[in-house]
Amino acid sequence: MAQQNLQNLLDTVDNPVTMLRNSQIGAYVYPVVPTEFSNWRDEQHAWRNTAVLFDQTHHMAEITVKGPDALKLMSYLTINSFAGFAPNRAKQMVPCSHDGFVIGDGILFYLAENELLFVGRAPTVNWVQFHAETGGYKVDVIRDDRSPSHPRGKAVTRRHFRFQVQGPNAAKILDKLNGAPMPEVKFFTMGTINIKGRPVRALRHGMAGAPGLELWGPYAEGDEIREIILEAGREFGIVAVGSRCYSSNTLESGWIPSPLPAVYTGESMRSYREWLPAGGYEGTGSIGGSYVAPRIEDYYLTPYELGYGPFVKFDHDFAGREALEKMVASGRPQRKKVTFEWNNEDLAEIFASIVRPGANYKYFDLPNANYASASYDRVMKGDKLVGVSMFTGYTDNDHVALSLGVVDADVQDGDQLTLVWGEENGGTKKPTVERHKQFDVRVRVAPVPYARDAREHYHSGWRTRQA
Repeated sequence: MAQQNLQNLLDTVDNPVTMLRNSQIGAYVYPVVPTEFSNWRDEQHAWRNTAVLFDQTHHMAEITVKGPDALKLMSYLTINSFAGFAPNRAKQMVPCSHDGFVIGDGILFYLAENELLFVGRAPTVNWVQFHAETGGYKVDVIRDDRSPSHPRGKAVTRRHFRFQVQGPNAAKILDKLNGAPMPEVKFFTMGTINIKGRPVRALRHGMAGAPGLELWGPYAEGDEIREIILEAGREFGIVAVGSRCYSSNTLESGWIPSPLPAVYTGESMRSYREWLPAGGYEGTGSIGGSYVAPRIEDYYLTPYELGYGPFVKFDHDFAGREALEKMVASGRPQRKKVTFEWNNEDLAEIFASIVRPGANYKYFDLPNANYASASYDRVMKGDKLVGVSMFTGYTDNDHVALSLGVVDADVQDGDQLTLVWGEENGGTKKPTVERHKQFDVRVRVAPVPYARDAREHYHSGWRTRQA
């Protein structure tokens, strides 16, 4: 009999770790957008050298919250302070469980008085919807789920199109579109840009480590707006980025997209698990990699570990506040976010194994090598576990494989460590895992963000500050 909710499902398994490591869901799919418009190498080069158009319309869910308690609800669901938060502003919102561990993150747009819009992955949207429905708040919600991973030729519609124009030439393109120099817009502040006489809402933001504008509007207008942007950007070298390459930008800019949502344990989270469907993201998502922990709690992360420490403000009541206050009071060192720079000879050895007889090493797909919803690979210093790698791929801008992850507080930039690539005993039962053997990859601890331009010139406090 099919389980009705996540709690029912968990009651039938001995260990959620085993369930998720053998889930039949593979890597996170970026749907609808063509895989490549040109080739992923040139698409990567463009965000560093000219300009890109990212199509973010399809891979994220969104939820609009309207009503007199909209701000109260969203403030309760994030570590961020809402002091000074006003219409036409936005913030990176980081909700935590009642035990102080991250559920996910995304962008919260303050559209108008009593109206906010959150855009992110399903686990965070689920958390918002649960509290809107059960918390006694005077709000209404409009949910728009991400496009299906495999539309199978069926028509796909969303409420909004969502594009980003980014790169060194982004400002020139935006000025041309606007018909006049764009007014200076502060980071995470919204304004409008005129596109063929039509005002289009915009947020100053950036995914690839360079400032740009995120543009959105009615889905029906998306195709027309996209073509106008590409035509205006042609003389400045704009390149449309496909779904194969899109998420690899975060390797350079330092955002870890998919920590495991910390919802599987804890009595305080039971009512939420009973609300969540068994067949949703939380019940079907997968864990991949060489890190095999005995408890699901060992996969949870705090906001401090993910680089969100500067966002934690104890000036308001929020879910997880008491737990985070205890973490701070304990004085226990927190792990920190870093980049792992792979040894090129070791990467070459992994690729060489596919043309040799016998067992291969785990295939390293290009440019994104992740093969599960949430990746966790062991990072070792000798025989000691000192961290986990959580997002892996390759950037042709620097001709190097990179991973994003967390390490113990005493690990320093430049330290030489070992990342264990591949899964134990030939691999789990996920369909994205072929039979393989593990390989010890030499990695160097590098700064985050890895891209120098992002590190030195990007808006301080977002992705860049760890303390």
